Amino acid sequence: MLIQRKKYLEKLMRHKDKDIVKIITGIRRCGKSVLLNEIFYNCLLENSVDKNHIIRLSFDMKKWEYLRNGNSLYKYINEQIVDDKRYYIFLDEIQMVDGFEEVVNGIKAEFNSDVYITGSNSKLLSSDINTIFRGRGIEIKVFPLSFEEFYSYRSIDKGEAFNEYIMFGGLPYVVTEENRTDKTDYLNMICNTVVTKDMVERYDIRNEELFLAVIDVLCSSIGSYVSSRKIANTLKSNGYKTVDNETISRYLSYICDAFLFYKVNRYDIKGKEYLKTQNKYYVCDMGIRNSKINYRQIEMTHIIENIVYLELLKKGYIVDIGKNRDKEIDFLAKDLVDNQYYIQVSYTIEDAATREREISAFYHLDDGYKKIVITMDNSPFTNLEKGYRKLHLLDFLLDDDILAKV
Repeated sequence: MLIQRKKYLEKLMRHKDKDIVKIITGIRRCGKSVLLNEIFYNCLLENSVDKNHIIRLSFDMKKWEYLRNGNSLYKYINEQIVDDKRYYIFLDEIQMVDGFEEVVNGIKAEFNSDVYITGSNSKLLSSDINTIFRGRGIEIKVFPLSFEEFYSYRSIDKGEAFNEYIMFGGLPYVVTEENRTDKTDYLNMICNTVVTKDMVERYDIRNEELFLAVIDVLCSSIGSYVSSRKIANTLKSNGYKTVDNETISRYLSYICDAFLFYKVNRYDIKGKEYLKTQNKYYVCDMGIRNSKINYRQIEMTHIIENIVYLELLKKGYIVDIGKNRDKEIDFLAKDLVDNQYYIQVSYTIEDAATREREISAFYHLDDGYKKIVITMDNSPFTNLEKGYRKLHLLDFLLDDDILAKV
């Protein structure tokens, strides 16, 4: 049974037939191909699109290897288009095609077509998109399953589902696999081949050991402030001799462009400016992270902080870290209609000292925006001091509009 990615499908349908290339990006194995070639394809058929007017090519398949050349691909598509009616063209893992940029732009300009492409971390990266398509493309970022998607598929107790989710993550194949050993074996394969090897090959990284060590440091540092200098010092203390800030900074850029980690900037609320130091990096999937460091460091506050960050992105918020005088706010989340939320994340605030530490980050912020603490506490009381609100993590994960409601 397919896991239905309803929100992504709705977005694809909203952009259907618009005069832009739909560019579906995300880390390998997060479900891009299934979304396009099965879920969206079936939706088009249900909406009376003739299957003979849907061209589907997946370039990571052996059968389409001969089309990994731009000229060959253009010739093939030209031969498939036999009338003036609209054609829907799906080009999966397009980065495997040499000269794909010119081909995709040519197809869009010359034929009555609606073009959809997918790419991961080999060539088609988010930082390349505006250059490649000259403003005629829209990026649809696909993540591993959200907890809502995960829970809708797994018919088990909510708490049990969450424990499984934070341990093994939301890669679709992992979610459909019942056996825990098979889950860990799959995640290990993803970490050792699909994720890291792709980056090593793309960027011609010669010091693979150092590159993988940087990823390990990030996996161990979710929820902590990180800089290239700090990582370099950590690796030097662990025995790596030839480490410099410039190399580490370059590796961090590769890792983020490949959708493996997300860099979050710090914003000085009082000074109204972004700060250049002390950023955080959050991993795209907890299963990948846990596998990479052999299921050590299962620290709940940092884990749920990572999950909250990803969920805010999936809900469409622009997210920064906040600096409020000498205090730090975990997240400033802003939507497209200028609503803003100050968010603290803590596993529990039942202890008085912990509660004071978390809510004190909100002091002196008198701008009218909501201040919310997200926790795992089961207390039914949601009101905190000074009008601040408390929100249970699972309620936040399972309700898209929850921030507006509290």
